[in-house]
Amino acid sequence: MHRTRLTATVAAMALTASLAGALTGAASAASPTPSPVPPQQGKSLALAAADRAASSGLDGLRHGSDEDLVRTSVTPWANGLFYAAYQRTYRGLPVVGGDAVVLSDSRGTVRNVAAAPAPAIKVGTAAKVSAATALATARGQLHRVESATRPALTVLLKDGNALLAWHTRVGGRTAENAPSVLDTYVDARSGKIARADQKVSDAEGRGYHNGTVTIDTAASSMTDPNRSGFQCGGQTGGAYTGSSPWGNGTANNLVTACVDIMYAAQKEHSMLKEWFGYNGQNGQGSMVPARAGLGEVNAYYDGTKTTYGHNQNSTMQLTGIDVVAHEYGHEVFDRTPGGSGSSNENGGMNESTGDIFGALTEAYANNPNDTPDYTVGEKLDFLGDGKPIRYMYNPSVAGDPNCYTQLNSNTEVHAAAGPQNHWFYLLAEGSNPGGGKPGSPICSGGPSSVTGIGIQKAGKVFMGALLSKTSSWNHLAARRATLASAKNTYGSAECNAVKAAWNAVGVPAQSGETDCGGTTQADFSLALSPTSGSVQAGASVTSTLSTQTTGGAAQKVALSASGAPSGVTVSFSPDAVTSGGSSTMTVAAAAGTANGSYQITVKGTGSVEHSVTYNLTVGSTQPPTGCDNTQYTYQGTLSSGQAQAQPNGSYYYSSRSGTHVGCLRGPAGTDFDLYLQKWNGSTWVDVAVSGNESADEDINYYGSAGYYRYLVHAYSGSGSYTLGLTAP
Repeated sequence: MHRTRLTATVAAMALTASLAGALTGAASAASPTPSPVPPQQGKSLALAAADRAASSGLDGLRHGSDEDLVRTSVTPWANGLFYAAYQRTYRGLPVVGGDAVVLSDSRGTVRNVAAAPAPAIKVGTAAKVSAATALATARGQLHRVESATRPALTVLLKDGNALLAWHTRVGGRTAENAPSVLDTYVDARSGKIARADQKVSDAEGRGYHNGTVTIDTAASSMTDPNRSGFQCGGQTGGAYTGSSPWGNGTANNLVTACVDIMYAAQKEHSMLKEWFGYNGQNGQGSMVPARAGLGEVNAYYDGTKTTYGHNQNSTMQLTGIDVVAHEYGHEVFDRTPGGSGSSNENGGMNESTGDIFGALTEAYANNPNDTPDYTVGEKLDFLGDGKPIRYMYNPSVAGDPNCYTQLNSNTEVHAAAGPQNHWFYLLAEGSNPGGGKPGSPICSGGPSSVTGIGIQKAGKVFMGALLSKTSSWNHLAARRATLASAKNTYGSAECNAVKAAWNAVGVPAQSGETDCGGTTQADFSLALSPTSGSVQAGASVTSTLSTQTTGGAAQKVALSASGAPSGVTVSFSPDAVTSGGSSTMTVAAAAGTANGSYQITVKGTGSVEHSVTYNLTVGSTQPPTGCDNTQYTYQGTLSSGQAQAQPNGSYYYSSRSGTHVGCLRGPAGTDFDLYLQKWNGSTWVDVAVSGNESADEDINYYGSAGYYRYLVHAYSGSGSYTLGLTAP
């Protein structure tokens, strides 16, 4: 039963009103003229192109008829580029996985598509396990629970399959008294834990005073007046109060520790804006608060705050520039598309991201008390030997893997930071940088040497790649994303440097990765309008297939289709176009074609191949029969996702108690739901629901006198329906 999926629709309906039709609009093609466009027009063109790609299911953006790609964020970038992030939904439920990012420009051209793999989703949306049971299971993952969110139904993609799950976030302590925040997914059918993702990102660090520095605070508290949400205080969560000058400069004074924290975090925030044009750690100008004085040898980020303890010998707080910037680097990773992910490899890349932002912030701050370097915790004396805990230029010095081929599923996450840390150093400085900077080894099979492009350029390439991150982020995806970022942000030379650095750490070339050649590779994109249609057996429907040149010279693109069901033919007029042109696609259903919903893959083949998806519904639009034994009969037509109130968009009054009978017959191959609602004096309340995964629903409800109405909801699929009702 689909008990929770109509809430927003019901809330939008007045006492006597029916739901208005869904708004649709076709975006016009981008102008082919080379003249510059105004900034806002450029953004509109870029987002229209990205949305068309998502709607059309371009390449990895393919999605089923019950799925949508919903744009969740837009980040402007260099050279008139925009990153648009999309979350996949299934029958209105959020999907964990299958997310995507489209990079497009201000002329309306799609530059790059990054998408997490997603299987065809076919899963029931009725939970057998209650939310309360799921919450109890989730809470049971921790020894002591301090917080827990309300469970929400989601669709979890796991091991190539989709399953219905209850998602909740629980925070507290493990049996070993370690801090823990778990994103838990409880299988809504079996009640077992399907996945639990640790949100606490640990990082060892160093604690030292940065000297007399300038920080942004309020007059009487350590609250940043310029960066929303950022403050520093003790373990209770409130900001320290007092006045400037803050702290006394001693190693274990906690106000002094907050000076170090605020200095480093604010420098990182400024670095992101000035070097990369990115609006702070969360991309919206703000960042999470910080807490000093943890009584442990640890520092961590948990999605809501950063927390800092002391070193092994308790001689100083872990509040050095690289440690603080590392923790807030986790926020950057967490708040960019795709979130923090779940795999061990992803976790290692998250740790590496923290190290990279530590190095970047040290370089930006250029503080004489902590000169820029590519080591982590070099002033901490964490193990009592006076050595750093990680070496980005040569991770093997600390026993961590230098090369991608040395990773395995059991590699500890901090050690797993090695290959990407190594890659970043090679990209920024090269294998033999000179000037007192250490040399960096090259893995077997790599180039003889690598020339760096400088830390600021390397950082911007990396930041651009994070904006293409998806939930399936790994080293192979990072290679593709950084190549696209380098080519689109800078050009051929920087792109080739990125490629050489990945080759040097053993991350192999990937199919479809960006061509770094000095000349632009010929390429094109596809888009359908509309992306779906309904047809009767014996009739046809059309759609316009548009092409666009996205790289190099225009080229001939041959058009074809696959996946059409028996009895359905797809033709194109013309069947080949020069990129930039369009063709009319005709989908014809022969007499006797079986009713149902189908996905047709439309391909364009030139120097490369791209595909989009057309969702076809074959079936009668005549209202079905089958409710002949009821007192009253009403008919209507709905598109997928719409709802209508009956009778006739209004309600009826029952003057006495008795049985209410509702009979819904929807179009074949669809999923329609039926709700009986009663007016409680201020709002409509569900009193009976029939939400089977089919077109036909029946309600038999005994109720007291009052105002009633039926709500018909087209959960998936479109067409005409018949509603029969009998009132007491």
